[in-house]
Amino acid sequence: MTERKPVGIGLVGFGTIGAGVVKVLQRNAEVIEQRLGFPLRLVRIADIDTATDRGVDVSHLRFDADSDGLIRDPEVDIVVELVGGYDFARKLILGAIDAGKHVATANKALLALHGKEIFDAAARQSVEVAFEASVGGGIPILRSLREGLNANRIESVHGIMNGTTNYILTEMEKTGEAFDVVVKRAQDLGYAEADPTFDIEGIDAAHKLTLLVAMAYGAELTYKEVPTEGISDLAPIDFDAARELGFRIKLLGIAKARRGEDGSERIEPRVHPTMIPATSLLANVDGAMNAVAVTGDIVGRTLFYGAGAGELPTASALVSDLIEIAREVRRGGAGRVAPLSYLPGELGPKPLIPMGEIVGRYYLRFTAVDRPGVLAHITSVLGEREISIESVIQKERADSAGSVPVLIMTHPAREWAIRSALEIIDRLDDVTAPTVLVRIEEEL
Repeated sequence: MTERKPVGIGLVGFGTIGAGVVKVLQRNAEVIEQRLGFPLRLVRIADIDTATDRGVDVSHLRFDADSDGLIRDPEVDIVVELVGGYDFARKLILGAIDAGKHVATANKALLALHGKEIFDAAARQSVEVAFEASVGGGIPILRSLREGLNANRIESVHGIMNGTTNYILTEMEKTGEAFDVVVKRAQDLGYAEADPTFDIEGIDAAHKLTLLVAMAYGAELTYKEVPTEGISDLAPIDFDAARELGFRIKLLGIAKARRGEDGSERIEPRVHPTMIPATSLLANVDGAMNAVAVTGDIVGRTLFYGAGAGELPTASALVSDLIEIAREVRRGGAGRVAPLSYLPGELGPKPLIPMGEIVGRYYLRFTAVDRPGVLAHITSVLGEREISIESVIQKERADSAGSVPVLIMTHPAREWAIRSALEIIDRLDDVTAPTVLVRIEEEL
């Protein structure tokens, strides 16, 4: 006869996502039990705010601020960490692991910085740390990399992994409004935080890409090693130019593997605004949606699309982790899948490809004084570094300072040459503002 004893859940952090987890566990309790053969039971909740109404009935549960007591509670088999941040969350997760409890979390920032310490601790204690909700919200991208695509060598990952920035870029393109105007609207609608720095500077996407790189390539790194650029320098003119040239602009997290004939492998991780062909599937992911394209050497190109954030999509991913861990609890740990896809002994640092080695086409927006000879000065510097020009667009309208935008699309060039040229060009008397650079990815 199938064991019907419940697996107990303890939830620490009862904010928006925590309330979503409670809703999913309550709403879909019957179907979850049908799939597991036993119930998932929420045992208790801990949060420093015990007074606010979250819109769910938890009157039958123990609900207090005692997270330590929750971790020690013998009825709690799995601890869900939803407090966010670094220090307290790290202490909480390590404490739960030390107590022999499995953990589910959506905290990509913590794992992108302290993942090795946490996963090593979990391995020593033979417990699970599950984190499907940390990347892509409700999109099952991590489980797909870990299990569905594990027969492949991953060739590349391209992802729109931050709904806030995707909303901002979509609105700037659609309305022609300035960056600051659209950011304010995103804040009013709840898409952007009061301080949107983590989103608009690409840091959130870099956190997520760090986890994807580990799972795709077995590479240990922290998000601080990922070259990262945000979207705040973009202006409406850049979207107009992209449209004219057959592209759209997206903030992408990109990871590629470059393999030598001797079997060595170097990884190329980066996050930055990118022009991609308007006909590509990723280019047509708009608003606050997310999508990740993964190319495997066997399966070819795959695309995972869906809501990348929000109460219920993220809760869906978290509860899917709880279901998988609960199965392992009942099986006594047999058949566990390595959390980062590779066995712990196969994970390790891998050499990264410097940004200067990247070869591709570039869109450059110069701001220059409107007088004869300026374009010749700019193209001369580019030519000295063997950067050939595919097209030039010089807009006629001058700003209040008498400057005009000059838009240049290059042929393929090495990034170190582009950067070297821009250092000189931006110091020219004729150039009145730092050059805006957008890389072009054409393989999508």
